[in-house]
Amino acid sequence: MDTRQAPELLPAVEIASGPSPRHSIIWLHGLGADGHDFAPIVPELTRGLAPLRFVFPHAPQRAVTINGGLRMRAWYDIRSFDLGHRADEAGLRESMAQVEALIEHERNAHGIAADKVFLAGFSQGGAVALCAALRHAQPLAGVIALSTYMPLADQLASERSAANAHLPVFMGHGSLDPVVPQVLGAAARDALGALGHTVDWHSYTMAHAVLPQEIADLRAWLARRMGD
Repeated sequence: MDTRQAPELLPAVEIASGPSPRHSIIWLHGLGADGHDFAPIVPELTRGLAPLRFVFPHAPQRAVTINGGLRMRAWYDIRSFDLGHRADEAGLRESMAQVEALIEHERNAHGIAADKVFLAGFSQGGAVALCAALRHAQPLAGVIALSTYMPLADQLASERSAANAHLPVFMGHGSLDPVVPQVLGAAARDALGALGHTVDWHSYTMAHAVLPQEIADLRAWLARRMGD
């Protein structure tokens, strides 16, 4: 019997774009930001779509090694500028468990089952969203990974969930990104494609950011996934 205690639910900004939403998006911010960071895109992203419920959780405060040990909101510690070894695995897995709790809360508190929940994230939040979605025990609606990469990639084949073996993926990345170089996003894309995922990949002439065209492309992808 699993006696592990469920993690405490993270505080979050919650927004519904209309009455009685049937889908949720749990959206994880980047390093040093908070749940308010992406809330302003909701009106543009949801224009013309059926009502959506958004959950923008705040990451816990933790010391970040590459920032001199300063405490800030972070989904995991970043220990090195070597992107292949930068993720603190214990912190990453802690955040994945917190995302699992948020998915369960959508079902219990709002009647939105896992197969109507999208996981989304930007940069560090996108890395957590990818890791959590691919390992989740129940089918999800899809995962949105913006300007990010895929940690724990060498463990994915053995840890991924059969329920999400064909999970649809939207990826957007800037060709001028100096923080998470686009080659890392492309490597994640290729690894997902090799495992059988349908990856809707978009490259934009931008740095580490989100552009209006990316929001428009994501809105079109969501419309297809939601059946609008």
